[in-house]
Amino acid sequence: MMYADLIDAEDFRERLVALGIDLPADADPDESARLAAQQHARSAVPGLSTLVAELGTQLGVMQPEVREALERRLRAALGETRSSNALLRK
Repeated sequence: MMYADLIDAEDFRERLVALGIDLPADADPDESARLAAQQHARSAVPGLSTLVAELGTQLGVMQPEVREALERRLRAALGETRSSNALLRK
C-alpha cells in the first residue's frame, strides 16, 4: 500500500532534481544524495540546505533508506554534525 505523503526514493530524487541537480532516472537514495553532495562541493546548490532542513522535519514519513542517505551524504556535505541531528538516528 502506497501513501501519498511518504517520502520515498522517487520523491527524494525529484526534490533534488527540482534544485537543478542532474541525477539518473533510476538513482537510489544513496546515489542521489552522493551525486547531490558532489555537485554541492563543486558549486553550492541553492536551496539544498533548506531542503535538507525541511526533510529533517519529516522523518516520520520518510523511508529508512532516504533517511540514511540524508544523514550519511547530505548532512555531511553541508557540514552538519551527527550530534546536532540526533533525531536522524531513530
